[in-house]
Amino acid sequence: MDYIFPNEVHVTWTVMIVLYPYITGLVAGAFIVSSLYHVFGREELKPVARFSLVSAFVFLLFAPLPLLIHLGQPQRAFNIMVTPHFTSAMSGFGYIYTAYLLLVAVEIWFVLRADFVERAKGKGLVALFCRVLLLFDLENSEARRAADHRVVRILAGIGIPLACLLHGYVGFLFGSLKANPWWSTSLMFVIFIFSAIVSGLAVLVFHYFVISKFRSWKVDHDCVHSLARYMWGFMIVAISLEMLEILDIVYKQTEEAQILVRLINERLMISYVVLQFGVFSLVPLLLLAAVSLIKMRPKIIHALAWIASVMILAQVLLMRWNVVIGGQLLSKSFHGYTSYVPGIWEKEGIVTAIVIFTAPFVVLWIFDKIVPLFPDAVSDDA
Repeated sequence: MDYIFPNEVHVTWTVMIVLYPYITGLVAGAFIVSSLYHVFGREELKPVARFSLVSAFVFLLFAPLPLLIHLGQPQRAFNIMVTPHFTSAMSGFGYIYTAYLLLVAVEIWFVLRADFVERAKGKGLVALFCRVLLLFDLENSEARRAADHRVVRILAGIGIPLACLLHGYVGFLFGSLKANPWWSTSLMFVIFIFSAIVSGLAVLVFHYFVISKFRSWKVDHDCVHSLARYMWGFMIVAISLEMLEILDIVYKQTEEAQILVRLINERLMISYVVLQFGVFSLVPLLLLAAVSLIKMRPKIIHALAWIASVMILAQVLLMRWNVVIGGQLLSKSFHGYTSYVPGIWEKEGIVTAIVIFTAPFVVLWIFDKIVPLFPDAVSDDA
């Protein structure tokens, strides 16, 4: 007979807590792409290197917003910074987030310094803003640009482990909750890291094609092909780890394993088995395999890569949903389940989530008005 405790009828961590790891994943993935160019010299990624770095920064700005909306007293969130508590997981996030945000901001300053100098020579509020941002230092010599490049490479190298820590922390937060067998696994933080990289690559491919279409730019084939192959490789690892996690749970045949199998069969069959794995994992995996292994015309490769990127974004969102919401559907008694349907206009409803997720793209558009994020873009007519 199903039984749940009275305090488990309502799901506490809702849409905002689903959106939070989703946005932080985009941060980590976008930064990795930028680092592949700046640190490892992957020249084919140059067309999106600047955009990926700025995207990481902008998404990073909005990453804590879902958490703040979820809190009853959001103004108290800053207490973790002014009253340090080094054994608190949430406090640890504050330190990692702040360090990472500052590092990315400084790296952007060095990457875009030459462009800021050019804008600072003009007139108006934007020029004044750029002069203040540059501390009124408008030197733009070859030696200065070379020095900036060296600094960027060092910062990008430091940022790679910070990016992994930022999103690995989210998986650690769930995996360390031993009271919930759906979350309590040592693979959780590794799965979150790799799925984050995949989602960051996917959002770059998606955004690159959309912008190129609207602005009639020629898509760089080598860049897209390389991104697609990276997506395929990281996705293979991410999906393999997710399947290993389930196999590990089932193989142990513990009491918790039996209730988790029931949870999957009775509550998560559609969202987890059919959609996350059956549709939005298998299909893009096959599409990217075709793109990476079969010689095809560039237009076909571009179409398949874009479709795969959209499906991967849906797959990672489903993964976050099934982890966050799915883990709360299980009663602590292991004898029952609750249910959850998100609201539309609520404080933590669907509309709020859409607004938060859309806001970074608006900020990127404004940023592009100040400094071009695709300086090497070529018209499709060229």
